[in-house]
Amino acid sequence: MLGGALVAAFVPALLLTLVMRRVSLRIGFVDRPGGHKSHQRVTPYGGGVAIFLAVLLPLGAAMMAVWLTPADVVAERFGQLAADHWQGLRSGLPQALVVLLGAVAIHALGLCDDIRPLGPYLKLFLLTAILGVVVVEGPVRMALFAGEFGSIAITIAWLIVMTNAMNFMDNMDGLSAGVTAICLLFLGACGLLAGQLHVPLLASLFLGAVLGFLVLNFPPAKIFMGDAGSLLCGYLLGVSSVLTTFHDAQADSPPYALLMPLVILAVPLYDFASVVLIRIAEGRNPMRGDQRHFSHRLVEHGLSRRSAVLTIYLATAATGVSATLLPGASLRQTVCVGLLTLMILAIIAILESPPRRET
Repeated sequence: MLGGALVAAFVPALLLTLVMRRVSLRIGFVDRPGGHKSHQRVTPYGGGVAIFLAVLLPLGAAMMAVWLTPADVVAERFGQLAADHWQGLRSGLPQALVVLLGAVAIHALGLCDDIRPLGPYLKLFLLTAILGVVVVEGPVRMALFAGEFGSIAITIAWLIVMTNAMNFMDNMDGLSAGVTAICLLFLGACGLLAGQLHVPLLASLFLGAVLGFLVLNFPPAKIFMGDAGSLLCGYLLGVSSVLTTFHDAQADSPPYALLMPLVILAVPLYDFASVVLIRIAEGRNPMRGDQRHFSHRLVEHGLSRRSAVLTIYLATAATGVSATLLPGASLRQTVCVGLLTLMILAIIAILESPPRRET
């Protein structure tokens, strides 16, 4: 089922990316070099549209099939276990619909910004409004221990950070899409380790869509996703991390697995936090783009753009692998995973630190 979901999104994503590249070049929907942008040639937008449609079409078809097909029909053909999962999917349709409508709104916001920049404050306001509706109406919640209002506020803040973190990471060929794919892979794996099926299925679908686009976005990129894709990637990552059950409160085990999303997403969170702090320290608007991301700083130290992207891929995969050790981990093991994650981030910080200049 997971493989089928991945392929069902990968194939249309790849085909749609090829189509959007030709269409975007024909209509002039392109990103031109200049300003804080690091690419050297005119490159078409439209990859975000391909990712969005590759998620929308199979997910919409699957939701329609679940709604129209009774569980007893599934039981007759595939057995009671399949029928139980089918019934679970039916009960989750309202939430899935809200998540899907949120993806539509996020994608539309990013597409409008690609066509004509909206400005950072208006963009942040609209993004917060959309995410607020998803969190309240979904409901898509985390930190339930904080009460209803606290849970809503924490979840909205988390989704805003994740959405902007992947938007910030869309600064080099293949970077945002590749990091999103790696994080989705480990979020799905952690969902399986927690005994879930429905969220890993969603993660597999999202993963297939991103990988289909990445074929043409890996450096040197032939097409960009734009904000229509990077905001969507951050939204899909954030929602997947919130919906995944990392810890079973009924089980007799410590809740250390709750740290999983922070470990899996440590690298994009580090990039987001470091860039915001640098811009604030320099007295600049933290929402305005520049070339101070750690991918750019790695290139300044002599790495090629492809090597910088691959370095970040490996760092993201390393934290993701360590996160899979958290279910059922003891305090000592959890501390080791946390220290390992911090050491990986420290290595990145050392590699990207300003070179020492001789007088």
